[in-house]
Amino acid sequence: MTEGAERRPARVVVADDQTVVREGIVMLLGLLPGIEVVGSAGDGDEAVRLVAELAPDVVLMDLRMPRCDGVEATRRIRSEHPGTQVVILTTYADDESLFPALRAGARGYLTKDAGGDEIVRAVESVLSGEAGLAPSIQRRLLERLSEPQREPRVAAPAEAPDGLTARETEVLALIAEGLTNQEIARKLHVSTATVKTHINNLFAKTGLKDRAQAVRYAYAKGLVAPPAG
Repeated sequence: MTEGAERRPARVVVADDQTVVREGIVMLLGLLPGIEVVGSAGDGDEAVRLVAELAPDVVLMDLRMPRCDGVEATRRIRSEHPGTQVVILTTYADDESLFPALRAGARGYLTKDAGGDEIVRAVESVLSGEAGLAPSIQRRLLERLSEPQREPRVAAPAEAPDGLTARETEVLALIAEGLTNQEIARKLHVSTATVKTHINNLFAKTGLKDRAQAVRYAYAKGLVAPPAG
């Protein structure tokens, strides 16, 4: 860019299911230099639709939203519209929120106590190909990446039983390994809500009533290898 040339504002879509919060964020962004709000969405489905329609540079994405949560919306946007970056802007900074969002393709992650300057820096960072992470998120990311990862002993059946999908079979095998819903979500890079949906579906298909039955079923169907020894 030549000296004195004016950089065009970053075109931003805001996605948050709470109307007051969403309007407040839009109002704040309207006061910040270098940002132009081109649309706002009340859930993940609407956010994906607006990205397809408006081709914004960045989506500021909440996580907990109806119909389609922020993790799934992020995954769809990054897959279908790779020219749009996603910065998570949420109340939650726990592992079950952070890591599925980053693995879905979010390049930035801020909590809603972030100031205007921090939001501008995050937007500029992701548009420059860098990560736009709050300092506390950076620290947690480094801590988490240094922890040992647990690998399940999942067998590979030739065909999924009882009409289960590949993902439902995978979730069932991880249940049999003793993983919690939160651990399964981290393992599969999805939200906890998505894991619960898979569990409800596989229980309905197999007639299972609880996790204990699921463990017995997984071993009986060869979805998980017996423990060594």
